Amino acid sequence: MRKSHYIPVTADVPGASNEKTCALVRKAIKTALRMEGVTLPCEVDVLLTGDKGIQKINMEQRKVPTPTDVLSFPEFDFTPGEPPTLDTAGDLLDFTGLLPLGDMVLNMERAAAQAKEYGHSNRRELAYLAVHSTLHLLGYDHLDEGPMKVQMREREEAIMKELGLER
Repeated sequence: MRKSHYIPVTADVPGASNEKTCALVRKAIKTALRMEGVTLPCEVDVLLTGDKGIQKINMEQRKVPTPTDVLSFPEFDFTPGEPPTLDTAGDLLDFTGLLPLGDMVLNMERAAAQAKEYGHSNRRELAYLAVHSTLHLLGYDHLDEGPMKVQMREREEAIMKELGLER
C-alpha cells in the first residue's frame, strides 16, 4: 500500500500551475487530511482554472450557469468528522492502494478577487479554497445555516491556523 497521498494539480489557465502554487495547494490538502485524522493514502485531483473554465464545469455538472470560487466532487459520501479508515473504507481503495476522495476545481480569478475583497493574500485565499474543498470531499457541508455550517467553519479555521494562514 502507498504511504503518501497523491495530489496531481493541473491548470488550464496560463501561469497557474507554477511550483509554488501547486506546493501550496498540496500542503493545504495534506494538512486538512492530517487534521481530519485521515491516515489512508488518498488521491485528490485538482484543476486550477478561471471564471470561464469553472462556469463551464458548473453548467455541465450542476446545471448552474455561473462561475463560482470552488467546486468539489466527492467520490464517496463520508460522515463529517469520521475519517475513512482501513476498517471502514478499505474496500474502496483502488488498484494503486489509494482512496480516491474526488476532484476539486479552484478558480484562480475568483481567489484573487476574494483575497482583495477580504483584505488578505492570494496565498491565504487559495489555501482556504483547497481546505474548504477537501472538507467537502470528506463529507462536510454548509448548505444550511445550522450546526453543519458551524462545524465546517470551525474545522476550516483550525486547519488554516495550523497552516499559519489564519485571519
